Amino acid sequence: MKKTGKSVKRTAKKTNSGTRNQSKGLLTQANRHDRLSLFLAGLVVLILVIVVSVNGMALGRRLRENHRRAIQLNEEIKTEKQRSADIEEYRRYTSTDAYIEEVAREKLGLIYEGETVFKEDK
Repeated sequence: MKKTGKSVKRTAKKTNSGTRNQSKGLLTQANRHDRLSLFLAGLVVLILVIVVSVNGMALGRRLRENHRRAIQLNEEIKTEKQRSADIEEYRRYTSTDAYIEEVAREKLGLIYEGETVFKEDK
């Protein structure tokens, strides 16, 4: 019977050491899995940072272009407002008697009764 007890103990020891080796293997596998998961998560975060940075730079460039365009359009608005004011002033002038007389004299060659016209020789 002693022999049986010793063999049982030896078997138990082998089982315990085998279990320890298996648990170390499992820990190593779990550790590798954790490292891989951490690496992949870091890689995803890095890719997101790169994508956001590239998009941010593109948006910044578009913002600067839009700002320049807004300045240019404001200048064009000022120019067109001045042009509109000049046209309105000219419209008012063309409806006066002074303009009508000027056109009649220069374009049509009309004169008042009793006026004498002198022409230069060229």
